[in-house]
Amino acid sequence: MPTTPRVWISLQAHERLHRELDTLRFLYSAGPADGDTDENVAAVRHAWEKRMQQIHDLLIHAVVGDDPPNDGVAEPGMVVTIRYDATGDTNTFLLGVHGAEFADIDVYSVQSPLGAAIAGARPGDHRTYRLPTGGPLAVTLLSAVPYGMHTADLNQPTPHGK
Repeated sequence: MPTTPRVWISLQAHERLHRELDTLRFLYSAGPADGDTDENVAAVRHAWEKRMQQIHDLLIHAVVGDDPPNDGVAEPGMVVTIRYDATGDTNTFLLGVHGAEFADIDVYSVQSPLGAAIAGARPGDHRTYRLPTGGPLAVTLLSAVPYGMHTADLNQPTPHGK
């Protein structure tokens, strides 16, 4: 019997998803009946049903706010920084559930090509993944820190003169 993997989301994302689900349930219950023959209304109701199911499934399998260990391994709940080997450019993002977080940081899921490539990596590990065009792209993991530590660092005052 297959098991559905647990997914990491922040407490803020958990609360936001609950509010969105409550809003969708209210709109769905207050809207026209299922027998309405307007195709646009039916399409909107179907989209609401689909989104409510997505949120429900996500919340059932969510690990809320418990940061993974600070061991440097790229896994859900970690803010990772990678370097694109060809250009030297860097990118910092959260490995999590796309669409579940706030806009304070980009989110990549471990099912995305980049997320899958770096999952399990440690700082200094080189990984390659395929772009949608089919070409390979090499990256190096520079760091991986728990989301809670990353957000705490952002909230620290900076010394004067820096």
